[in-house]
Amino acid sequence: MGVPVSQMWTVASYVLGKKLRGVKRYPLVLMLEPLFRCNLACAGCGKIQHPADVLRRHLTPEQCFKAVDECGVPLVSIPGGEPLLHPQIEEIVAGLVARKKYIYLCTNAILLEKYLDKFKPSKYLSFSIHLDGPQKEHDFAVCREGVYDVAVSAIKAAVAKGFRVTTNTTVYNNADPKAMRQMFDTLMGFGVEGMMISPGYPYEKAPGQELFLHRNQTASLFRRLLGNPKRDWRFNLSPLFLEFLKGKWQLECTPWGMPAYNLFGWQRPCYLLNEGYCETFQELLDTTDWSEYGQASGNPKCADCMVHCGYEATAVAQTFGSLKSFGRVAWLTMFGVEREELPPDDRSPPRGDETQSSADEERLRRLKLPVLSS
Repeated sequence: MGVPVSQMWTVASYVLGKKLRGVKRYPLVLMLEPLFRCNLACAGCGKIQHPADVLRRHLTPEQCFKAVDECGVPLVSIPGGEPLLHPQIEEIVAGLVARKKYIYLCTNAILLEKYLDKFKPSKYLSFSIHLDGPQKEHDFAVCREGVYDVAVSAIKAAVAKGFRVTTNTTVYNNADPKAMRQMFDTLMGFGVEGMMISPGYPYEKAPGQELFLHRNQTASLFRRLLGNPKRDWRFNLSPLFLEFLKGKWQLECTPWGMPAYNLFGWQRPCYLLNEGYCETFQELLDTTDWSEYGQASGNPKCADCMVHCGYEATAVAQTFGSLKSFGRVAWLTMFGVEREELPPDDRSPPRGDETQSSADEERLRRLKLPVLSS
């Protein structure tokens, strides 16, 4: 697994402590968004659709620390927007490191090499680099040419300076399984600690709706992405979540497991759906009707979601919730997946839709992307 032992022990102790005390709903990871502003306009992102006055704002370090202290999580993910645009991001990171929180600073890496000296390598800090596929697929997803090469350079520079580096990949319906598997090999060769992958979810504000996966497409595609994985591939995700993505393990959404805090407060009910805000985390827990969310609820907004922010916390909780789940994780960790997985060279279209697959390839070939300026 692509997670340090100290971090695994911290998470295991935290989850087991909650279970022993009989706590039913608790957060595992805080999705802390200190700003929505970004230096990209990705096709699958709904975070930059806010008015200009909102995009100019950002949380103060004190607001960030208060949110972390309030919910008491061991892990903090800092997405955006682009967090490196925050004028006090190094102060925020230093404050969280001092609190011994494990941080994933999510970045498109355009500014990372320039800003590396603002940070100190620490077991508590990992740069999570956004890479939505190999070069042409990634540049297409972020709607700008040259970003992949900049991200790769930043990964190498950060690893060379002793930083923990992970990657964060959203998989869309035009993903080429063979090319993605080759990318996994490439990232491991760069010294990346672990890879996070998650299916694109068609939430309302995102402009590129045609790129997203529907639930019945996700398992087929991820079986091809992850079937017969190489032993040196490392994912910083629970083995049960990866099994869930392949349709081989049942999970239900626990949106309180990865709550989101941003400029407007605690987002109800989760990072992807926006149905109002709460002033405190306890108010979010107490006043949200959680039965209205997740696939089991029948809510059409949740029908296609299999994203890590809804299901990774469930997978971690299940790992320590039963002997069956713990045994499954132990088996997968030691021996990997069974051999009945689909072979990696099975290139039948994951959606059963050859026409759409060809259209995606043609659109990618013809797209003229703006070039990243130096």
